[in-house]
Amino acid sequence: MTPTLSFRGFSLPLESTLETAHGRIDERQGFLVKLTDGDAVGYGEATPLPGWTESLEACEHGLERARATISEEGLSEAIETVDDCVAARHGLTLAVADLRSAREATPLYQYLSDDALVGRVPVNTTIGDGTAAETADAVEAAVSRGFDCCKLKVGVRSVEADIERVRRARDAVGSDVELRTDANGSWTIEEAESAIEGFADHGVSILEQPLPAGALSGHAALRGGGIDIALDEGLLEHGVDAICEAGAADAIVLKPMALGGLDVAQQITAWVQQLEITPIVTTTIDAVVARTGAVHLAASVPDLPACGLATGELLAEDLARDPVLFENGSAVVPQAKGLGVSGLWSG
Repeated sequence: MTPTLSFRGFSLPLESTLETAHGRIDERQGFLVKLTDGDAVGYGEATPLPGWTESLEACEHGLERARATISEEGLSEAIETVDDCVAARHGLTLAVADLRSAREATPLYQYLSDDALVGRVPVNTTIGDGTAAETADAVEAAVSRGFDCCKLKVGVRSVEADIERVRRARDAVGSDVELRTDANGSWTIEEAESAIEGFADHGVSILEQPLPAGALSGHAALRGGGIDIALDEGLLEHGVDAICEAGAADAIVLKPMALGGLDVAQQITAWVQQLEITPIVTTTIDAVVARTGAVHLAASVPDLPACGLATGELLAEDLARDPVLFENGSAVVPQAKGLGVSGLWSG
């Protein structure tokens, strides 16, 4: 029997506007993907994000191509038709993985890795831009909820203001909480050097994408300043080989939605670990299907540091109940077969 592909659009408002150096994010729009093969069903999610993936319109067209190709040529050919639409490919390949792991009655992470039971993966929380007082309050509130790693969005304000935000956050929670920062490529190298000097005084562990994506040599020059340099946008623009050749990163941030699927992210994760670069799995503020897929990906990889998976709280609405419990700085990995997300789509 030939599998059939269905999808439907959604729009989910954020709990509050997230201010980043790329601009404001007020909602997440995308498509819930459903793959049916006999009595087996798998779900995926295609949630494009401007600047990271194809547009919403291009994503929809990609899914339409895949739907037509499945019925005419088959599943493998359908996946090939969306190689140039990373969010659409993520949605389709996640649905395939969910269906196949559910058929095998195994959690998705074990299907991905064929590994032992994994109960938890470490996570960080994300703190958007705000005043120094607002940032300190947000970090303190996150720690009170059990998080021991907080990533602060920086780069919207002046470097001096961001250093003060970090200082106030550190004063609020003490030395036992890991603080990371993410500039989304907003600084010049001079600004980044000033930020690193100030952040290092307050124990920041990672500075993510301080310079624009194209500045590999600049990122290489920033390394060794007491804070690890992580690349996110730089990975999408250059790939692993160019980053390694330039010596531009201590860590790599992997967003499955922006990379084209869990399978692509898993391959890159194994690759950079061999190169002694730290992989960090995160999301693009996705809905519950993609977020849960990212949790399973993280669970399939041993020895990951805290990952950016606790982003569901940023949404005011979701597609279904979140099967992932967050407690004591960890995500509790679903052990049901497949993704473990229920109540998605009965039609």
